[in-house]
Amino acid sequence: MTASRRPPRRSSRAWSVLWRLGYAWLRLTDPLIRAAWRAGGMGITVDLRVPGRRTGRQRAVLVGLIEVAGGWYVGHPNGEVGWTRNLAAAGEAVVAWPSRVSRRVRAERLSDGDERDAVILATAHQQPFPGNLVYRAARSHILARGVYFRLEPTEGTT
Repeated sequence: MTASRRPPRRSSRAWSVLWRLGYAWLRLTDPLIRAAWRAGGMGITVDLRVPGRRTGRQRAVLVGLIEVAGGWYVGHPNGEVGWTRNLAAAGEAVVAWPSRVSRRVRAERLSDGDERDAVILATAHQQPFPGNLVYRAARSHILARGVYFRLEPTEGTT
């Protein structure tokens, strides 16, 4: 994908507000979502455990693990949030599934370019319904604001 062929990028105040409201709802319902996740998983959802940038204490957040060309990626569609700042500061995390061995990963923030674009475009196909529709509708905003990381498994499990 060349610079002239890149999809449009427009940050939207409306999408910023909608993402904040949606994620506020997810925080409120987190105990229920986690219970369902632990009972058998939820599509592309994994538990990302990241040390806090100030305290060093492990923080856990459920995120969608996007796979592109065999690589693992995570991100937030509305820009920097606490867990993305923690991940950027730590440069590493643990990815956990409900029924698999956890894996340590090294994290590298993606800069604007083809790899980041490919990951964002893949979210609309890998997110389960209705998230896939939301990601498609908000694509231009996500391309303008989203923060994404490549995760590379390191030696050892947890």
